Amino acid sequence: MFLRELTASLNHVKGAGPAKIKPLLSMGLHNIGRLLCHYPRYWEDRSRPVPLRDFEKGKVCTVVTVVNNVWVKLGRVETLKVYVKDGTAQAVLVCFNRPFLEKQLIPGNCYRMFGSFSYRYGELQSTSFEFEALRPDPETDFFRILPVYPLSAGLTQNYIRTLMRNALRQYAAPLENELPDLIVRRDGLLSKPDALCAMHFPKSVEELTLAKKTLIYEELFYLEIIVGKRFFERKSRGIGVGVPRNGAARNQAEDGGKNMTPLQKRLLERLPFALTKGQEGALRDINRDMDGAYPMARLLQGDVGSGKTLVSFLAALKVLDSGAQAAVMAPTELLAQQHADNAARLLEPLGVRVAFLAGNIKTAERNQLLKSLASGDTGIILGTHALFSKNVVYKKLSLVVIDEQHRFGVTQRQAILDKGERCDLLMMSATPIPRTLALTVFGDMDVSVIPDLPPGRKPIETHLARESNEKKVYDFVRRELGAGRQAYFVYPLIEAGEDGEDGELPLRTLKDAESMASRLASEVFPGIPLALIHSKIDDGQKKQIMESFRNGVTKILVATSVVEVGVDVPNATCMVIEHAERFGLAALHQLRGRVGRGEAQSFCFLVYSDELTEDGKHRLKVMLENRDGFVIAEEDLKLRGPGQIVGTEQSGYLKLGVADPVRDAVELARARADAFAILEADPDLLLPENLCVGEVLRRAPPFSDAGV
Repeated sequence: MFLRELTASLNHVKGAGPAKIKPLLSMGLHNIGRLLCHYPRYWEDRSRPVPLRDFEKGKVCTVVTVVNNVWVKLGRVETLKVYVKDGTAQAVLVCFNRPFLEKQLIPGNCYRMFGSFSYRYGELQSTSFEFEALRPDPETDFFRILPVYPLSAGLTQNYIRTLMRNALRQYAAPLENELPDLIVRRDGLLSKPDALCAMHFPKSVEELTLAKKTLIYEELFYLEIIVGKRFFERKSRGIGVGVPRNGAARNQAEDGGKNMTPLQKRLLERLPFALTKGQEGALRDINRDMDGAYPMARLLQGDVGSGKTLVSFLAALKVLDSGAQAAVMAPTELLAQQHADNAARLLEPLGVRVAFLAGNIKTAERNQLLKSLASGDTGIILGTHALFSKNVVYKKLSLVVIDEQHRFGVTQRQAILDKGERCDLLMMSATPIPRTLALTVFGDMDVSVIPDLPPGRKPIETHLARESNEKKVYDFVRRELGAGRQAYFVYPLIEAGEDGEDGELPLRTLKDAESMASRLASEVFPGIPLALIHSKIDDGQKKQIMESFRNGVTKILVATSVVEVGVDVPNATCMVIEHAERFGLAALHQLRGRVGRGEAQSFCFLVYSDELTEDGKHRLKVMLENRDGFVIAEEDLKLRGPGQIVGTEQSGYLKLGVADPVRDAVELARARADAFAILEADPDLLLPENLCVGEVLRRAPPFSDAGV
């Protein structure tokens, strides 16, 4: 039996009385398997004696004799103070609201004691301590390594420890190993029963370390087995090994896709600049994939302004050269429209027919567009979710490009892919995805990274400014505007009183975009053309506002984070983010990337409130000290955890119990290598050494809502 097959109810465990079942269920402990996976938050190591005199080295763990019990007046309340000593020092236990301890801590008697001590008011004191009478009982847990569990109301540590011990005694021994024996022997891992017992009640620090290593590796191994199965299943859906799918590009397959198709060459010849090395490398990867025997599934990562969109246009030209169509999907109409404008400017001179489709396109125009798409006259379509509407039919959709991929769910991605047959998929992200997440959430995809920026781009200068010093920021921006430049002002709220995220300030003290647009226009920058944009403005008006800003008519754009992606105005050199501490690191990095897109020096001002939390200070410090989006993404991952970043909530993968992809990155890489090697050699998991893996997937699939 595997652990996740232990689905019997908790009332089969000795000590799980009816009164305790409800709080256990409230914690999600619905069966015995889930109980055994309720791992400790941490462990108290009481196995090594720490005398009173060594209180500064950690928690004291010693045997004491009670010297005296004294009642003293502390404030308005009488409080019991119990004086104790061991062979090294004397201390006092301050028993706030525990008068009953007078009868339990009797002068002259000896007790085992564990607690935190510090010097206060001239004496060594503790208000947080545990004790038990010193008895000749070798079975006591007091001086062992004890688990400390997450609890809910009505439960105590002692109760959970007793229940867990009983469950392990009753059910752990027959459990089957879930890892191949070869890996267990190679890495010196524990068996499943031994790992569970040592995880909850280790006999030593070394045994606990080995138990963690075993269970962490097991979780990551099955995570990568699931990712790997998707990867190899996608490859198996190809049309025959070594047979390129794009007839016009067959000659590219032999040299790994280094050569360009005719349309790709023509576009590159027309560009007034050369591709960066990162763009060239990404394009080689994409050409090779698209000439391959199975559909491409590639994630293209690149920092803000690295030129991912141009690479995606080149990929689209490749399918056009083979007589097929490409669709480029973006999460917002603003971004999709910008992509369409750029595509028209770059590709229509090549004779490519480009179209734009969004939800608000007028019926007559939409009908004509759909006819052109269905007939194949339109080669590249750019748009929003409208691209996979029911009435949208493609003649031969061969490539799907999804920009800002984390804004789309898995089902939405599949909906657009289903419009074609064996479509190549290119997903792009300007929110850098740390390697640890790329190996998990996107582990079934190939990954290309554009690490460099186009030549001539100057690094953006980042400055921190207190809210009380914002006049200096306004003065600086005024000088930039006087030099013919443009500026963004970004706020966390659209209007006063709007709900916001939990943060450092009450909402009523936050500046909002609407109020500040009025103030900036009338008081701070009078006479300077200014516009306001946010998510509640209709799409047609948004387009007009952005066109005015892009053309230089509007000099100041006041906004919310709606301008986080897709806004490209080379003449804008100032980004002012007010209440910057309320934005996540990824958002701050994206907003900063809206400037620095031309040849002039650009500046980002992070204006923060006069009172900051430690978390807020850390985020702003990260932004001040780092320009590399991948470094910032790693810090974001540490702060927020893997479940809240780049859409990983949609993946269904990261429901881990003891493993952490960030902390355990080395183990993750090992698990991935092992899992992929096994699946490549034995995709159906039929070899004797891999049978247990297949059985786990069949009988007790990990990371599912059923069972554990």
